[in-house]
Amino acid sequence: MEQFLRTAAIFQSLSQTDLMPIANASKKVSYPANELLFSEQDPAAHFFLVIKGSVRLYRLTPDGKEKVIEIIRAGETFAESVALLDKPYPVFASTIEATEMVKIPAAVIRSLMMQNTGLALKMLASLSLRVHKFINDIHTLSMSSAQQKVAGYFLAFLSDETTEQRIQLPSKKAIVASRLGLQPETFSRVLGKMKERGVILEEGAEIVVLQPEKLRELRDSA
Repeated sequence: MEQFLRTAAIFQSLSQTDLMPIANASKKVSYPANELLFSEQDPAAHFFLVIKGSVRLYRLTPDGKEKVIEIIRAGETFAESVALLDKPYPVFASTIEATEMVKIPAAVIRSLMMQNTGLALKMLASLSLRVHKFINDIHTLSMSSAQQKVAGYFLAFLSDETTEQRIQLPSKKAIVASRLGLQPETFSRVLGKMKERGVILEEGAEIVVLQPEKLRELRDSA
């Protein structure tokens, strides 16, 4: 279990002594595609680390449609902040595809943090990085055009903006479109224009960014 937990940023700085009680209390689980993991306002008894697959966090609009808040991929955790604060889940969570993850009991983490100030500080530092990511996400969603939103979304996944890189999309593009506040057909139209310009290629569920500098120009265009 320890090797799985080490893949998550929130646990990477912990010593083996700090991590072992968490590993012993955690459980590896598998779910099929489109499995509901929890509903909005359920008690936050666990938080989760995705090992394989992906998860969407979403809310329901008044007419019952999903509005995707975040897409969680392998190596990422979710629901840790509400679990650590002993608050109910503020969103729904469902798997996008067949997914393996680690369920981590929130009560165990809260107990360890009360006993170990160093552990608490390390975990808070990791959570602050998550907040920084949310700020970047808000910036992307605030962009005026669909082209800017899609370009900003892709650029957030690149380790740098100078070399060709690949981005793994969820199996359903509609999920990414919802995440960006776009209609699926609008998202597909933007992808088509980017491909025509030679900025990206599509290979199955992967986006190959051929010209990151051109993508940056599209993000920053008026």
